[in-house]
Amino acid sequence: MTEKTDVVLIGAGIMSATLGALLRQLQPDWSISLFERLDAVAAESSDPWNNAGTGHSALCELNYSPQRPDGSVDVSKAIDINERFQVSRQFWAYGVENGLLNDPSGFINPIPHVSFVHGADDVDYLRKRYEALARHPLFEGMEYIDSADEFARRLPLMAKGRDFSDPVALNWSDLGTDIDFGSLTKELLAYLGKSGADLAFGHEVRNLTKQSDGTWLVQVRNLRTRQTRTVISKFVFVGAGGGALPLLQKSGIKEIAGFGGFPVSGQFFRSTNPELVKLHEAKVYGKAAVGAPPMSVPHLDTRVINGKPGLLFGPYAGWTPKFLKDGKLTDLFKSVRAGNLFSMLGVGVTELGLVKYLVSELLKSEAGKVHTLQEFVPKAEGPDWELITAGQRVQIIRRKGVGGVLELGTAVIAAEDGSIAGLLGASPGASTCVSAMVDVLERCFPGQYADWTPKLKEMVPSLGVKLSENQALYREMWDWTSKTLNLTGVSDNTPKRKGVAPTA
Repeated sequence: MTEKTDVVLIGAGIMSATLGALLRQLQPDWSISLFERLDAVAAESSDPWNNAGTGHSALCELNYSPQRPDGSVDVSKAIDINERFQVSRQFWAYGVENGLLNDPSGFINPIPHVSFVHGADDVDYLRKRYEALARHPLFEGMEYIDSADEFARRLPLMAKGRDFSDPVALNWSDLGTDIDFGSLTKELLAYLGKSGADLAFGHEVRNLTKQSDGTWLVQVRNLRTRQTRTVISKFVFVGAGGGALPLLQKSGIKEIAGFGGFPVSGQFFRSTNPELVKLHEAKVYGKAAVGAPPMSVPHLDTRVINGKPGLLFGPYAGWTPKFLKDGKLTDLFKSVRAGNLFSMLGVGVTELGLVKYLVSELLKSEAGKVHTLQEFVPKAEGPDWELITAGQRVQIIRRKGVGGVLELGTAVIAAEDGSIAGLLGASPGASTCVSAMVDVLERCFPGQYADWTPKLKEMVPSLGVKLSENQALYREMWDWTSKTLNLTGVSDNTPKRKGVAPTA
Protein backbone atom coordinates (compact mmCIF):
# COMPACT_ATOMS: atom_id res chain seq x y z
CA MET A 1 0.00 0.00 0.00
CA THR A 2 1.28 3.45 -0.92
CA GLU A 3 0.57 6.43 1.30
CA LYS A 4 0.67 10.08 0.29
CA THR A 5 1.69 13.10 2.35
CA ASP A 6 2.76 16.67 1.71
CA VAL A 7 5.85 16.63 3.94
CA VAL A 8 8.14 13.90 5.25
CA LEU A 9 10.45 14.72 8.15
CA ILE A 10 13.26 12.24 8.84
CA GLY A 11 14.55 12.21 12.40
CA ALA A 12 12.91 13.26 15.67
CA GLY A 13 15.50 15.85 16.69
CA ILE A 14 15.35 19.61 17.15
CA MET A 15 15.70 20.40 13.43
CA SER A 16 12.77 18.29 12.23
CA ALA A 17 10.68 19.43 15.21
CA THR A 18 11.37 23.08 14.43
CA LEU A 19 10.64 22.78 10.72
CA GLY A 20 7.48 20.82 11.41
CA ALA A 21 6.21 23.43 13.88
CA LEU A 22 6.97 26.27 11.47
CA LEU A 23 5.18 24.52 8.61
CA ARG A 24 2.16 23.73 10.78
CA GLN A 25 1.83 27.43 11.62
CA LEU A 26 2.37 28.52 8.03
CA GLN A 27 0.34 25.85 6.22
CA PRO A 28 -2.02 24.13 8.67
CA ASP A 29 -3.78 22.20 5.89
CA TRP A 30 -0.65 20.29 4.85
CA SER A 31 -0.19 16.69 5.94
CA ILE A 32 3.07 15.90 7.75
CA SER A 33 4.68 12.51 8.46
CA LEU A 34 7.75 12.08 10.68
CA PHE A 35 9.87 8.93 10.82
CA GLU A 36 12.38 8.17 13.59
CA ARG A 37 14.41 4.94 13.71
CA LEU A 38 14.72 4.99 17.51
CA ASP A 39 11.87 4.64 19.99
CA ALA A 40 12.24 8.04 21.61
CA VAL A 41 12.28 11.75 20.81
CA ALA A 42 15.66 13.52 20.75
CA ALA A 43 17.63 10.38 21.58
CA GLU A 44 20.73 11.30 19.58
CA SER A 45 22.34 14.77 19.26
CA SER A 46 19.37 16.61 20.78
CA ASP A 47 19.49 14.58 24.00
CA PRO A 48 20.38 16.96 26.87
CA TRP A 49 23.38 14.90 27.99
CA ASN A 50 24.61 14.56 24.40
CA ASN A 51 25.18 18.28 23.92
CA ALA A 52 26.36 21.19 26.05
CA GLY A 53 22.98 22.98 25.95
CA THR A 54 24.87 26.24 25.74
CA GLY A 55 22.45 28.17 23.60
CA HIS A 56 25.37 29.14 21.38
CA SER A 57 25.28 32.91 21.06
CA ALA A 58 29.07 33.41 20.87
CA LEU A 59 29.12 35.08 24.27
CA CYS A 60 31.77 32.66 25.53
CA GLU A 61 32.93 30.40 22.68
CA LEU A 62 36.40 31.63 21.73
CA ASN A 63 36.56 29.67 18.46
CA TYR A 64 33.94 32.09 17.07
CA SER A 65 36.27 35.07 17.65
CA PRO A 66 39.72 34.03 16.36
CA GLN A 67 42.83 36.15 16.60
CA ARG A 68 44.20 37.42 13.29
CA PRO A 69 47.90 37.22 12.39
CA ASP A 70 48.27 40.93 13.24
CA GLY A 71 46.99 40.30 16.78
CA SER A 72 43.53 41.82 16.31
CA VAL A 73 40.39 39.77 16.94
CA ASP A 74 37.84 38.90 14.24
CA VAL A 75 34.35 39.01 15.79
CA SER A 76 32.28 38.83 12.59
CA LYS A 77 31.36 35.16 13.08
CA ALA A 78 30.47 35.79 16.73
CA ILE A 79 28.07 38.55 15.73
CA ASP A 80 26.48 36.40 13.01
CA ILE A 81 25.90 33.46 15.37
CA ASN A 82 24.44 35.74 18.03
CA GLU A 83 22.06 37.18 15.44
CA ARG A 84 20.90 33.66 14.57
CA PHE A 85 20.35 32.75 18.21
CA GLN A 86 18.13 35.84 18.63
CA VAL A 87 15.91 34.37 15.90
CA SER A 88 15.55 31.16 17.93
CA ARG A 89 14.67 33.12 21.08
CA GLN A 90 11.92 34.97 19.23
CA PHE A 91 10.31 31.82 17.85
CA TRP A 92 10.43 30.15 21.26
CA ALA A 93 8.81 33.20 22.86
CA TYR A 94 6.11 33.14 20.18
CA GLY A 95 5.66 29.44 20.88
CA VAL A 96 5.12 30.07 24.60
CA GLU A 97 2.61 32.85 23.95
CA ASN A 98 0.67 30.86 21.36
CA GLY A 99 0.48 27.41 22.90
CA LEU A 100 3.20 25.60 20.94
CA LEU A 101 5.38 25.41 24.06
CA ASN A 102 4.63 25.13 27.77
CA ASP A 103 6.50 26.47 30.80
CA PRO A 104 9.76 27.85 29.36
CA SER A 105 11.71 26.96 32.51
CA GLY A 106 11.35 23.35 31.36
CA PHE A 107 13.73 24.00 28.47
CA ILE A 108 15.56 27.31 28.98
CA ASN A 109 17.13 28.95 32.02
CA PRO A 110 19.44 31.95 32.50
CA ILE A 111 23.08 31.22 33.28
CA PRO A 112 26.23 33.36 32.88
CA HIS A 113 28.39 32.59 29.86
CA VAL A 114 32.10 32.99 30.59
CA SER A 115 35.33 32.84 28.58
CA PHE A 116 38.35 31.70 30.60
CA VAL A 117 42.05 31.86 29.76
CA HIS A 118 45.33 31.78 31.64
CA GLY A 119 48.85 32.80 30.69
CA ALA A 120 50.02 36.27 29.63
CA ASP A 121 49.48 35.83 25.87
CA ASP A 122 45.94 34.50 26.20
CA VAL A 123 45.05 37.15 28.78
CA ASP A 124 46.13 39.78 26.22
CA TYR A 125 43.98 38.07 23.57
CA LEU A 126 40.94 38.02 25.84
CA ARG A 127 41.32 41.72 26.59
CA LYS A 128 41.34 42.44 22.86
CA ARG A 129 38.30 40.20 22.38
CA TYR A 130 36.44 42.13 25.05
CA GLU A 131 37.35 45.46 23.46
CA ALA A 132 36.12 44.22 20.07
CA LEU A 133 32.79 42.85 21.36
CA ALA A 134 31.75 45.07 24.25
CA ARG A 135 30.80 47.98 21.97
CA HIS A 136 28.30 45.84 20.01
CA PRO A 137 24.67 45.94 21.26
CA LEU A 138 24.32 42.15 21.10
CA PHE A 139 27.15 41.81 23.64
CA GLU A 140 26.23 44.69 25.93
CA GLY A 141 27.12 44.27 29.57
CA MET A 142 30.08 41.98 28.89
CA GLU A 143 32.76 42.34 31.56
CA TYR A 144 36.51 41.86 31.47
CA ILE A 145 37.88 40.43 34.74
CA ASP A 146 41.54 39.83 35.56
CA SER A 147 41.38 40.15 39.35
CA ALA A 148 42.11 36.96 41.30
CA ASP A 149 39.78 38.08 44.08
CA GLU A 150 36.89 38.70 41.68
CA PHE A 151 37.61 35.42 39.91
CA ALA A 152 37.36 33.60 43.25
CA ARG A 153 34.14 35.38 44.18
CA ARG A 154 32.38 34.45 40.94
CA LEU A 155 33.89 31.02 40.28
CA PRO A 156 34.75 29.51 43.68
CA LEU A 157 34.99 25.93 42.38
CA MET A 158 37.54 26.97 39.76
CA ALA A 159 39.45 29.21 42.21
CA LYS A 160 39.95 26.69 45.01
CA GLY A 161 43.59 25.54 44.92
CA ARG A 162 44.49 27.68 41.88
CA ASP A 163 47.96 29.22 41.57
CA PHE A 164 47.16 32.80 40.60
CA SER A 165 50.82 33.57 39.83
CA ASP A 166 49.77 32.32 36.39
CA PRO A 167 47.62 35.28 35.23
CA VAL A 168 43.96 34.58 34.49
CA ALA A 169 41.21 36.52 32.76
CA LEU A 170 37.49 36.19 32.11
CA ASN A 171 34.99 37.64 29.69
CA TRP A 172 31.75 37.48 31.68
CA SER A 173 28.22 37.87 30.31
CA ASP A 174 25.00 37.56 32.28
CA LEU A 175 22.99 37.25 29.05
CA GLY A 176 23.61 33.52 28.55
CA THR A 177 21.24 30.57 28.79
CA ASP A 178 21.25 26.84 29.45
CA ILE A 179 18.93 24.94 27.11
CA ASP A 180 17.54 21.44 27.39
CA PHE A 181 17.11 20.76 23.68
CA GLY A 182 15.64 17.35 24.45
CA SER A 183 12.77 18.89 26.40
CA LEU A 184 12.28 21.59 23.76
CA THR A 185 12.13 18.97 21.00
CA LYS A 186 9.58 16.90 22.93
CA GLU A 187 7.32 19.92 23.37
CA LEU A 188 7.48 20.90 19.70
CA LEU A 189 6.74 17.35 18.56
CA ALA A 190 3.91 17.04 21.08
CA TYR A 191 2.40 20.15 19.51
CA LEU A 192 2.94 18.69 16.04
CA GLY A 193 1.32 15.38 17.01
CA LYS A 194 -1.70 17.08 18.57
CA SER A 195 -2.14 19.12 15.40
CA GLY A 196 -2.56 15.98 13.31
CA ALA A 197 0.92 15.02 12.15
CA ASP A 198 1.76 11.32 11.89
CA LEU A 199 4.74 10.60 14.19
CA ALA A 200 6.16 7.11 13.64
CA PHE A 201 8.90 5.81 15.95
CA GLY A 202 10.87 2.64 15.40
CA HIS A 203 10.66 3.40 11.67
CA GLU A 204 13.80 3.66 9.56
CA VAL A 205 13.91 5.38 6.18
CA ARG A 206 15.79 3.00 3.89
CA ASN A 207 15.70 4.78 0.55
CA LEU A 208 14.66 7.96 -1.24
CA THR A 209 13.79 7.88 -4.94
CA LYS A 210 12.82 10.86 -7.10
CA GLN A 211 9.71 10.24 -9.23
CA SER A 212 9.08 11.60 -12.71
CA ASP A 213 6.41 13.95 -11.37
CA GLY A 214 8.87 15.55 -8.92
CA THR A 215 7.62 13.77 -5.82
CA TRP A 216 9.70 11.48 -3.62
CA LEU A 217 9.16 7.78 -3.02
CA VAL A 218 10.21 7.18 0.59
CA GLN A 219 10.76 3.58 1.64
CA VAL A 220 10.32 3.09 5.38
CA ARG A 221 10.79 -0.08 7.44
CA ASN A 222 9.00 -0.72 10.71
CA LEU A 223 11.84 -2.06 12.84
CA ARG A 224 9.44 -3.97 15.11
CA THR A 225 7.31 -5.76 12.51
CA ARG A 226 9.89 -5.64 9.68
CA GLN A 227 7.13 -4.47 7.35
CA THR A 228 7.88 -1.84 4.71
CA ARG A 229 5.83 1.30 4.15
CA THR A 230 5.97 3.26 0.92
CA VAL A 231 5.22 6.97 1.22
CA ILE A 232 4.97 9.47 -1.62
CA SER A 233 5.78 13.01 -0.52
CA LYS A 234 5.99 16.39 -2.21
CA PHE A 235 8.80 17.50 0.12
CA VAL A 236 11.38 15.66 2.24
CA PHE A 237 13.54 17.08 5.01
CA VAL A 238 16.45 15.00 6.26
CA GLY A 239 17.06 16.06 9.85
CA ALA A 240 18.73 12.84 10.90
CA GLY A 241 21.93 14.23 12.44
CA GLY A 242 24.84 12.02 11.46
CA GLY A 243 22.44 9.93 9.40
CA ALA A 244 21.67 12.82 7.06
CA LEU A 245 24.69 12.42 4.78
CA PRO A 246 23.99 8.78 3.77
CA LEU A 247 20.33 9.52 3.11
CA LEU A 248 21.08 12.59 1.01
CA GLN A 249 23.59 10.48 -0.93
CA LYS A 250 20.89 7.87 -1.55
CA SER A 251 18.61 10.59 -2.90
CA GLY A 252 21.07 11.17 -5.75
CA ILE A 253 20.77 14.97 -5.74
CA LYS A 254 23.77 16.63 -7.35
CA GLU A 255 24.12 19.15 -4.52
CA ILE A 256 25.49 16.49 -2.15
CA ALA A 257 28.35 15.58 -4.48
CA GLY A 258 31.74 16.33 -2.96
CA PHE A 259 30.47 16.37 0.62
CA GLY A 260 31.85 13.93 3.13
CA GLY A 261 31.64 13.47 6.87
CA PHE A 262 34.21 12.95 9.60
CA PRO A 263 32.71 11.35 12.73
CA VAL A 264 33.96 12.41 16.17
CA SER A 265 32.56 11.04 19.40
CA GLY A 266 32.90 12.68 22.78
CA GLN A 267 33.11 11.90 26.45
CA PHE A 268 32.32 14.21 29.33
CA PHE A 269 32.76 14.17 33.07
CA ARG A 270 29.43 14.65 34.83
CA SER A 271 28.92 15.54 38.48
CA THR A 272 25.67 15.81 40.40
CA ASN A 273 27.46 16.17 43.76
CA PRO A 274 25.47 19.00 45.42
CA GLU A 275 28.58 20.28 47.22
CA LEU A 276 30.29 20.87 43.88
CA VAL A 277 27.21 22.00 41.99
CA LYS A 278 26.50 24.83 44.44
CA LEU A 279 30.04 26.22 43.93
CA HIS A 280 29.69 26.71 40.17
CA GLU A 281 26.87 28.52 38.37
CA ALA A 282 28.12 29.34 34.89
CA LYS A 283 29.10 27.95 31.51
CA VAL A 284 32.84 28.50 31.27
CA TYR A 285 34.63 27.98 27.95
CA GLY A 286 38.39 27.86 27.53
CA LYS A 287 40.71 27.67 24.53
CA ALA A 288 41.43 24.54 22.55
CA ALA A 289 44.92 23.16 23.06
CA VAL A 290 47.55 24.06 20.46
CA GLY A 291 46.99 21.86 17.41
CA ALA A 292 43.57 20.68 18.60
CA PRO A 293 40.46 21.26 16.43
CA PRO A 294 37.82 23.88 17.38
CA MET A 295 35.38 21.10 18.32
CA SER A 296 37.66 20.23 21.26
CA VAL A 297 37.19 23.50 23.18
CA PRO A 298 37.08 22.54 26.90
CA HIS A 299 34.17 23.83 28.95
CA LEU A 300 32.75 23.45 32.45
CA ASP A 301 28.99 23.84 32.27
CA THR A 302 26.15 24.16 34.68
CA ARG A 303 23.31 22.05 33.27
CA VAL A 304 19.65 22.06 34.30
CA ILE A 305 17.95 18.86 33.15
CA ASN A 306 14.51 17.83 34.38
CA GLY A 307 14.76 20.69 36.84
CA LYS A 308 17.93 19.31 38.45
CA PRO A 309 21.28 21.11 38.22
CA GLY A 310 24.51 19.30 37.42
CA LEU A 311 27.99 19.95 36.05
CA LEU A 312 29.45 18.78 32.76
CA PHE A 313 33.11 19.03 31.73
CA GLY A 314 34.71 18.09 28.45
CA PRO A 315 34.85 17.16 25.70
CA TYR A 316 37.34 14.34 25.53
CA ALA A 317 37.35 13.37 21.90
CA GLY A 318 37.07 9.79 20.78
CA TRP A 319 36.67 8.17 17.42
CA THR A 320 34.45 5.59 15.87
CA PRO A 321 33.37 5.18 12.23
CA LYS A 322 29.73 5.36 13.33
CA PHE A 323 27.74 8.40 12.16
CA LEU A 324 25.25 8.06 15.01
CA LYS A 325 25.67 7.02 18.63
CA ASP A 326 23.32 4.17 17.78
CA GLY A 327 24.81 3.77 14.31
CA LYS A 328 26.83 1.09 12.54
CA LEU A 329 30.60 0.56 12.27
CA THR A 330 30.25 0.64 8.48
CA ASP A 331 28.71 4.15 8.37
CA LEU A 332 31.89 6.03 7.40
CA PHE A 333 33.02 3.52 4.79
CA LYS A 334 29.60 3.34 3.16
CA SER A 335 29.57 7.14 2.84
CA VAL A 336 32.60 7.13 0.52
CA ARG A 337 31.56 7.82 -3.06
CA ALA A 338 33.38 8.65 -6.27
CA GLY A 339 32.16 12.24 -5.87
CA ASN A 340 33.62 12.76 -2.39
CA LEU A 341 36.63 10.42 -2.44
CA PHE A 342 39.16 13.18 -3.15
CA SER A 343 37.50 15.48 -0.60
CA MET A 344 37.92 12.85 2.10
CA LEU A 345 41.46 11.88 1.07
CA GLY A 346 42.40 15.55 1.00
CA VAL A 347 41.27 16.00 4.59
CA GLY A 348 43.40 13.02 5.57
CA VAL A 349 46.44 14.93 4.29
CA THR A 350 45.57 18.45 5.51
CA GLU A 351 44.26 17.54 8.97
CA LEU A 352 47.25 15.69 10.39
CA GLY A 353 46.94 17.82 13.52
CA LEU A 354 43.44 16.43 14.06
CA VAL A 355 44.69 12.87 13.64
CA LYS A 356 47.48 13.49 16.18
CA TYR A 357 44.99 15.03 18.59
CA LEU A 358 42.55 12.12 18.29
CA VAL A 359 45.30 9.56 18.86
CA SER A 360 46.46 11.40 22.00
CA GLU A 361 42.88 11.58 23.27
CA LEU A 362 42.26 7.88 22.64
CA LEU A 363 45.41 6.98 24.57
CA LYS A 364 44.55 9.21 27.52
CA SER A 365 43.72 7.30 30.71
CA GLU A 366 40.90 8.27 33.05
CA ALA A 367 43.54 9.71 35.40
CA GLY A 368 44.82 11.76 32.47
CA LYS A 369 41.31 13.01 31.84
CA VAL A 370 41.03 14.08 35.50
CA HIS A 371 44.32 15.95 35.08
CA THR A 372 42.78 17.89 32.17
CA LEU A 373 39.74 18.67 34.31
CA GLN A 374 42.06 20.08 36.97
CA GLU A 375 43.01 22.93 34.65
CA PHE A 376 39.48 24.16 35.33
CA VAL A 377 38.89 22.59 38.76
CA PRO A 378 42.30 22.33 40.47
CA LYS A 379 40.98 20.26 43.36
CA ALA A 380 38.94 17.86 41.20
CA GLU A 381 38.93 14.25 42.38
CA GLY A 382 37.90 11.31 40.21
CA PRO A 383 35.20 9.85 42.51
CA ASP A 384 33.16 13.07 42.26
CA TRP A 385 32.94 12.80 38.48
CA GLU A 386 31.31 10.17 36.27
CA LEU A 387 32.67 9.66 32.74
CA ILE A 388 29.82 9.50 30.21
CA THR A 389 29.75 9.06 26.44
CA ALA A 390 27.98 11.94 24.75
CA GLY A 391 26.58 12.24 21.26
CA GLN A 392 28.26 11.46 17.97
CA ARG A 393 29.07 14.42 15.72
CA VAL A 394 29.80 14.30 12.01
CA GLN A 395 31.88 17.28 10.90
CA ILE A 396 31.38 18.49 7.33
CA ILE A 397 34.02 17.70 4.72
CA ARG A 398 33.54 20.11 1.85
CA ARG A 399 35.23 19.97 -1.55
CA LYS A 400 37.95 22.56 -2.07
CA GLY A 401 39.98 22.46 -5.27
CA VAL A 402 40.94 18.86 -5.96
CA GLY A 403 40.77 17.96 -2.26
CA GLY A 404 38.63 18.83 0.72
CA VAL A 405 38.57 20.74 4.00
CA LEU A 406 37.07 19.95 7.38
CA GLU A 407 34.53 22.60 8.26
CA LEU A 408 33.15 23.64 11.64
CA GLY A 409 29.48 24.59 11.60
CA THR A 410 26.24 23.59 9.94
CA ALA A 411 25.18 23.62 6.30
CA VAL A 412 21.76 23.33 4.66
CA ILE A 413 21.88 21.17 1.52
CA ALA A 414 18.89 21.66 -0.76
CA ALA A 415 18.03 20.33 -4.22
CA GLU A 416 17.74 22.91 -6.97
CA ASP A 417 14.00 22.25 -7.34
CA GLY A 418 13.44 22.57 -3.56
CA SER A 419 11.84 19.16 -3.21
CA ILE A 420 14.35 17.87 -0.66
CA ALA A 421 16.73 19.40 1.90
CA GLY A 422 18.89 18.26 4.75
CA LEU A 423 21.22 19.58 7.40
CA LEU A 424 24.86 18.57 7.82
CA GLY A 425 27.36 19.43 10.52
CA ALA A 426 27.46 20.20 14.21
CA SER A 427 28.00 23.29 16.39
CA PRO A 428 26.33 25.79 16.61
CA GLY A 429 23.62 23.45 15.34
CA ALA A 430 20.62 23.34 17.66
CA SER A 431 21.06 26.92 18.89
CA THR A 432 20.52 28.26 15.38
CA CYS A 433 17.79 25.77 14.45
CA VAL A 434 15.14 28.38 13.66
CA SER A 435 17.28 30.48 11.30
CA ALA A 436 18.46 27.27 9.61
CA MET A 437 14.89 26.10 9.07
CA VAL A 438 13.75 29.51 7.83
CA ASP A 439 16.60 29.17 5.31
CA VAL A 440 15.11 25.81 4.27
CA LEU A 441 11.69 27.43 3.82
CA GLU A 442 13.07 30.25 1.69
CA ARG A 443 15.14 27.97 -0.52
CA CYS A 444 12.65 25.13 -0.92
CA PHE A 445 9.33 26.97 -1.11
CA PRO A 446 9.98 30.07 -3.26
CA GLY A 447 6.40 30.05 -4.52
CA GLN A 448 4.91 30.20 -1.02
CA TYR A 449 7.57 32.15 0.85
CA ALA A 450 6.27 35.61 -0.06
CA ASP A 451 2.78 34.69 1.15
CA TRP A 452 4.25 33.18 4.32
CA THR A 453 6.37 36.22 5.17
CA PRO A 454 3.74 38.10 7.24
CA LYS A 455 3.17 35.03 9.42
CA LEU A 456 6.92 34.41 9.68
CA LYS A 457 7.38 37.98 10.87
CA GLU A 458 4.73 37.39 13.50
CA MET A 459 6.76 34.40 14.72
CA VAL A 460 10.16 36.08 14.22
CA PRO A 461 9.59 39.85 14.19
CA SER A 462 13.20 40.74 13.35
CA LEU A 463 13.18 38.54 10.23
CA GLY A 464 15.33 40.13 7.54
CA VAL A 465 16.79 42.74 9.90
CA LYS A 466 20.26 42.70 11.45
CA LEU A 467 19.67 43.44 15.12
CA SER A 468 23.29 44.49 15.51
CA GLU A 469 22.44 47.40 13.19
CA ASN A 470 19.06 48.25 14.77
CA GLN A 471 19.55 48.77 18.48
CA ALA A 472 15.97 49.89 19.17
CA LEU A 473 14.50 46.75 17.61
CA TYR A 474 17.07 44.59 19.40
CA ARG A 475 16.08 46.10 22.74
CA GLU A 476 12.38 45.54 22.01
CA MET A 477 12.98 41.91 21.00
CA TRP A 478 15.31 41.28 23.94
CA ASP A 479 12.85 42.64 26.50
CA TRP A 480 9.96 40.67 25.01
CA THR A 481 11.78 37.36 24.75
CA SER A 482 13.39 37.73 28.18
CA LYS A 483 10.05 38.33 29.84
CA THR A 484 8.15 35.65 27.93
CA LEU A 485 10.85 33.02 28.48
CA ASN A 486 11.20 33.92 32.18
CA LEU A 487 14.84 34.87 31.75
CA THR A 488 14.64 38.07 33.81
CA GLY A 489 12.68 39.47 36.73
CA VAL A 490 10.74 41.84 34.48
CA SER A 491 7.45 42.97 36.02
CA ASP A 492 4.31 41.21 34.88
CA ASN A 493 2.90 44.68 34.17
CA THR A 494 5.21 45.12 31.18
CA PRO A 495 2.99 45.56 28.09
CA LYS A 496 2.95 42.70 25.62
CA ARG A 497 4.49 43.27 22.21
CA LYS A 498 1.99 44.50 19.69
CA GLY A 499 0.62 41.82 17.41
CA VAL A 500 1.24 38.84 19.66
CA ALA A 501 -1.76 37.26 21.27
CA PRO A 502 -1.60 36.57 25.02
CA THR A 503 -1.37 33.00 26.21
CA ALA A 504 -4.79 31.44 26.46
